Amino acid sequence: MEISSAIILLLVVMDPLGNIPIFLSVLDKVEKSRRFKVLLRELLRALVILLGFLFGGSYLLKVFSLSQEAVGMAGAIVLFVIAIRMIFPAKRDWLEDLPDGEPFIVPLAIPFVAGPSALATLILISTREPDRMVDWVIVVVASWSLTALVLMCSTGLYKILRKRGLIAIERLMGMLLIAVSVEMFISGLQPLLIKITHSL
Repeated sequence: MEISSAIILLLVVMDPLGNIPIFLSVLDKVEKSRRFKVLLRELLRALVILLGFLFGGSYLLKVFSLSQEAVGMAGAIVLFVIAIRMIFPAKRDWLEDLPDGEPFIVPLAIPFVAGPSALATLILISTREPDRMVDWVIVVVASWSLTALVLMCSTGLYKILRKRGLIAIERLMGMLLIAVSVEMFISGLQPLLIKITHSL
């Protein structure tokens, strides 16, 4: 996978534009003087988590005896479910149950930046081509930086795009994610089919 393609994939999975209303809603409970610091802190925590999964992905596979094909197919299913939710969004009533005050890791760092689909994607690309870790670090830092830039400008972007614009963009990203998830599922399924045909 090319670096540019991986950056786009991870950026689409992180969906910073689609997360703007959620971030604004969560940060609305924080004092205005603290909002930027809290957002930066949660973004840095998300970066640490992303890099941790990038470098620790292969060890997780060994601990749980998971194959790359299984992770690839599972990641594809997660991506597909997230894509469907992006196209047909459900109400996020659970956000109302979050405690007042500053968020701590949840929900900003996890799952809205370093979500399960992003982590599965990182495990997948790092275990497929472990000799390209420098490239994958560049991918993580670049996609995280773009996500951070979008979220730090969330107030201004929301005024420009408004709710309808953000919904339209999120649904477009959902369509792209469906295509990516199907491709990932096929890529994970092919080696299994080859093994089955050889064993017959």
